[in-house]
Amino acid sequence: MGGLFRLLNKTKVFRGLTEQEFAWVLYDVGNSAFTMLACSLIPIWFKSMAVGTAKGQISADHATAYYSISIALVTVLVALLGPVCGALADHKDTKKIFFTTVTGLGVVGCILNGFVTGWVLFIVINVLTRICYNASLMFYDSMLNDVTTEERMDEVSSYGFAWGYIGSCIPFIIALLAYVLGPDMLGMLSGGVSKAIGFTVTAFWWFIVTIPLIRTYRQKNYVEKEPHAVKKAFGRIFKTLKNIALHDKKVLFFLIAFFLYIDGVGTIIDNCINIGTDLNLNTVGQVIFLLATQVVAFFGSMVFAKLSKKYDTVTLILVCIAGYFCVALYALTLRTLVHFAILAFGVGCFQGSIQSLSRSYYSKIIPAENSGEYFGLYDIFCKGASFLGSAVIAAVKLAGGTINVAVACLAIFFALGFLFLKIADKQEGIR
Repeated sequence: MGGLFRLLNKTKVFRGLTEQEFAWVLYDVGNSAFTMLACSLIPIWFKSMAVGTAKGQISADHATAYYSISIALVTVLVALLGPVCGALADHKDTKKIFFTTVTGLGVVGCILNGFVTGWVLFIVINVLTRICYNASLMFYDSMLNDVTTEERMDEVSSYGFAWGYIGSCIPFIIALLAYVLGPDMLGMLSGGVSKAIGFTVTAFWWFIVTIPLIRTYRQKNYVEKEPHAVKKAFGRIFKTLKNIALHDKKVLFFLIAFFLYIDGVGTIIDNCINIGTDLNLNTVGQVIFLLATQVVAFFGSMVFAKLSKKYDTVTLILVCIAGYFCVALYALTLRTLVHFAILAFGVGCFQGSIQSLSRSYYSKIIPAENSGEYFGLYDIFCKGASFLGSAVIAAVKLAGGTINVAVACLAIFFALGFLFLKIADKQEGIR
């Protein structure tokens, strides 16, 4: 790890990062590989296993419904468990234990999914893997207060997303080649050996680049351990919620703003394949453009990382929200694969930046010693938002509207998020 850090630290892109900052950034490189797989190939593999006329298989509509229900289940469970686990992880020397455990279980689940042949077991393991993956992100985000200073949070957080996007391309290209070329070159179905290759490569990539963070991380901000920790964790959460609602208006209005605009971001990302499918666009073409979007997102995040040295965080987040507002309205023009590519590249320009800057801004306005608990609440607003956006998409479609109109309606969330963030910026913080 030390040799690799010294080598890469000499390059322009990594120059100036401390060893802990570098290790923290690397985890984004690892988990983003699973994110990319989950947004593109996993739904395709699931439907290839589940849909059919053979015994035990189901219709395409039922497959879509079951998959959506499984994602909703993950959202609910992570939202419920997040604050409690986060509060427990705030105790001295426990955050690394929680993080290592859920990451390890997530990696194992990812490998197992590659070898499962039944769609029911596949979706069960996928749910458990996603729960561990999302939990690891909550602990990971809360580590930002420990690995860097407040002045460097925007830049380091942006580096994480930037290198996560570009790094995820490496295992994903292997998975994509296995999916596209597997049936012809390997003489097997895409749901067989090629699926196993995709999951296994992603899991090993996720595991290997996590090792530096596990080795170097030290929890600097914490609360002392106490008896009846679980019971007291619930008590602290309710106390914190009350405190935010009554006294910390800055955090309150930011979380409302975040809930609104991240809803639009998440909904567009989660429905990218569905958008193309509804427009009858070529599936492989969509996936290739989504891969190219990762490169766009890398450069977008790097640009905003540099801008964070000159401009305040709120201004940059507002720029990103405005960018997404335009992207949502542009969806009204979608007709061809070229239009889809332009939409995807527009999303890529702001995707990593709006998430990384939101993460670093939140880290600045919360108590550092309770970062796990606060990021558990942050995760509720982040994950819970996806219900609202998905409901809008579903309502428009059920009412007979097009996917173009459905995505354009998300502009409302960006407009309201912009407004509430302006309000939050004017409030006095307690930190």
